Amino acid sequence: MTNPILSDWTTPFEIAPFDSISDDDFAPALDRALAEHRAEIDAIAADPDPASFANTVEALEAAGAALDKVLSVFFTVAGADSNPTREALQRDFSPRLAAHYSEISANKALFRRLADLWARKDDLDLTEEQARVLMLTHRGFVRAGAALEGAEEERMKEIKSRLATLGTRFTQNLLADERDWHLDLSEADLAGLPGFVVDAAREAGREKGLDGPAVTLSRSLIVPFLQFSPRRDLRETAYRAWAARGANGGETDNRAIAAETLKLRQERAALLGYDSFAAYKLETEMARAPAQVRDLLMAVWGPARARAEADAEVLTAMMQADGINGPLEPWDWRYYAEKRRRAEHDLDEAALKPYLQLDRMIEAAFSCATRLFGLEFAPLDIPLYHPDCRAWEVTRNGAHVAVFIGDYFARGSKRSGAWCSAMRSQAKFPEVQAPVAINVCNFAKGDPALLSWDDARTLFHEFGHALHQMLSDVTYESISGTSVARDFVELPSQLYEHWLEVPEVLRAFATHAETGEPMPSAMLDKVLRAANFDMGFQTVEYVASALVDLAFHEGEAPEDPMAKQAEVLAGLGMPHAIGMRHATPQFAHVFSGDGYSSGYYSYMWSEVMDADAFAAFEENGGAFDAERAKALEMHILSAGGSREPEVLYKAFRGRLPGVEALLKGRGLAAA
Repeated sequence: MTNPILSDWTTPFEIAPFDSISDDDFAPALDRALAEHRAEIDAIAADPDPASFANTVEALEAAGAALDKVLSVFFTVAGADSNPTREALQRDFSPRLAAHYSEISANKALFRRLADLWARKDDLDLTEEQARVLMLTHRGFVRAGAALEGAEEERMKEIKSRLATLGTRFTQNLLADERDWHLDLSEADLAGLPGFVVDAAREAGREKGLDGPAVTLSRSLIVPFLQFSPRRDLRETAYRAWAARGANGGETDNRAIAAETLKLRQERAALLGYDSFAAYKLETEMARAPAQVRDLLMAVWGPARARAEADAEVLTAMMQADGINGPLEPWDWRYYAEKRRRAEHDLDEAALKPYLQLDRMIEAAFSCATRLFGLEFAPLDIPLYHPDCRAWEVTRNGAHVAVFIGDYFARGSKRSGAWCSAMRSQAKFPEVQAPVAINVCNFAKGDPALLSWDDARTLFHEFGHALHQMLSDVTYESISGTSVARDFVELPSQLYEHWLEVPEVLRAFATHAETGEPMPSAMLDKVLRAANFDMGFQTVEYVASALVDLAFHEGEAPEDPMAKQAEVLAGLGMPHAIGMRHATPQFAHVFSGDGYSSGYYSYMWSEVMDADAFAAFEENGGAFDAERAKALEMHILSAGGSREPEVLYKAFRGRLPGVEALLKGRGLAAA
């Protein structure tokens, strides 16, 4: 029988036929796709004709179409709707895929062809985009170890395979800890919680098959519980469980995995001639070197820590006024910060949340894209991998642009966090293909589903990534969409968050779930004035995580990552009542794969640009200035990785910004 994953997809817009695919299809599909890709690579390497851009680089771009289909479907469902079968498949697939790609990068005949092209690059009459693809392809092979020989080459293969296995185990351990823990709540325990938290707790209990409400380790539930529960004992229990993810001992403990991962990364970098993994990793980013990253983070750390310490004094006084002695603890901060926000800004999140309906915020994100880029969104009725998913066709002037899929609700089968991926990336070679972008979030389900302000920012953030995918307009898939430097990829997403704060957007779409009335002007003003509230806390927890990540990869790998984490935090003077945003055993950005390793700073690096980029709109006609929108699409959103990121940004803005824009944007600049 024909495997539905590898068959021609006759579905609308050639979306994966999820209703025809079973878990039994994945392994045989991968076997066939790997064999097909291997044969394609061998044919390119053995081509008797002299190497040319067409028969080598373009042939590599065209190879692996079947494998792309298998992996796009599998990793979509493995991340967003896992089950024991899919987890077992992922543990099997990860080392096999690592070995497969190691085999390609170690293909000496293929690398000789690329090296020959690279040596003759100035005589090949390439377009600017082709020259960029040749450079990236050649560089990628070199950095993957293509020039290694003998024992070093074999060791590199072993390291890559082991790292793939460790990354999968780290992710699955974290998911298991998040899935398996819950705190049963009695009706009395719900006292003092706003309705939306009570509703979310009841829904979580139903999802767990319990008779009553519960708190889980989903961020969309545990954070508001820590904000609003007057029960300090329950807050402590919940916070400790959240902070202990990946560090509970037993089979799901991630601490040894983190230690081994860091050692293997250091060895990998040494094999390639680098002093440290950070030096290796940052070479291709905008930052270029660890010292540049540290300079940025430390420039922000001082003002942020000072603000956080001043805030801690205020919150401690509030706690003591409640008759609680002793230091402010991490499970106290959010609760007293919320009370302070209500007192100082007269802003109650329980009163705000009914104005932030999920459906209306989706409409808001779409509307901004319509006004800025002329995109239109029409619902699609197509089979997807989970009933919670929805899809839209994206058009411009009547022409198809992309398909956008949204998977918004938390569930036990979904890994934590929020992300954007492309089930199919835009390209014009070897044939024109339109992108299929997907946003995955973990919002609490409700009827209607209501978002926190942070949730709404997350929705806009991930949709900014989706726009980067959907508006891509390049020839080759390898430089399409978000295939850019890690410290540039967050620019479109963080920039798009700014449109959530545009008053006319909130006036139009922040409407009450029951009355339909728009957000009152007084509340709108309070929301915008409070945008930087508690920014010391938010910045400290983020920068601490980024500095620990950098320290892990800057020198020799630590024998005990937890001891190294404690050493770094002590050296920074980390405030007692603030935890890292991602402590080591749950730091999936860094340990589930190489994506953000030595690169968690990227969000802040991009923020330096996003604050400056939105200022360009404000300086030139406002948030929906047509000329700035056209420039943003032309030089950044459509350009993918076709040029160096600093070149793209300068083309949009005329210059690179300094850290001052970031400090001002976060309200941390000196008065």
